[in-house]
Amino acid sequence: MVISIANQKGGVGKTTTAVNVAASIAVSERKTLLIDLDPQCNATTGFGISYNNLDEHIYHVLIGNKGIKEIIRKTEIPFLDIAPSHPDLIGAEIELLDVEEREYALKTRLQEVRDTYKFIFIDCPPSLGLLTLNALAASDSVIIPLQCEYFALEGLALLLRTINVIQRRLNPGLKILGILLTMFDRRNNLSFRVWEEVNKCFDDSVFKTVIPRNVKLSESPSYGKPALLYDISSKGAESYLQLASEILEKRG
Repeated sequence: MVISIANQKGGVGKTTTAVNVAASIAVSERKTLLIDLDPQCNATTGFGISYNNLDEHIYHVLIGNKGIKEIIRKTEIPFLDIAPSHPDLIGAEIELLDVEEREYALKTRLQEVRDTYKFIFIDCPPSLGLLTLNALAASDSVIIPLQCEYFALEGLALLLRTINVIQRRLNPGLKILGILLTMFDRRNNLSFRVWEEVNKCFDDSVFKTVIPRNVKLSESPSYGKPALLYDISSKGAESYLQLASEILEKRG
């Protein structure tokens, strides 16, 4: 099962979700791979890996210089591996422009590990460029993190149109696994209004789990750990463990 975490808006909790949901699935002893497809490399550094020390990373896989098995690294969590990123990945979009079926570069490279992992999560960049198209073309489903803020629904409409185009042209099997409300602040009436509006518009497409604003979630990346390794008793860690349970239930 390949699942992209995608939203073209930055600052919506996309990488936080990718790191923590992958970790939370892995602790249920299901073999999991996290692919960092964002040139900002935040998912990579979120597991304590410095991209400055990497000679091989996802950029080399996309341009065809390496197989994905060659770049995968283990994490502190026994059932979780990561395919790290590097700022060089910015150049991949340009280098792939002249490649035939460039939107399927990642899908082709993933064939050698699809049977190795129960879950493969892809952290997408905050854009709707070629890297995100590659992720969605390679995925069975997509999770859409949505920040509880005023303009959230505007950005969601654009992303849903893009997903619809991808379903028609590149990947008819792509499903929306769920819309995930993030940075929910119970002290803020706006968070409740966004929650109500999203549930009214999308109903069953919205995860029941809501990710709160949480200091531990914000702190854990600076320690190179997902929240459940940094402070498993925190509200953030508990929420992502709950989300993992919901995903496992959805996937049977």
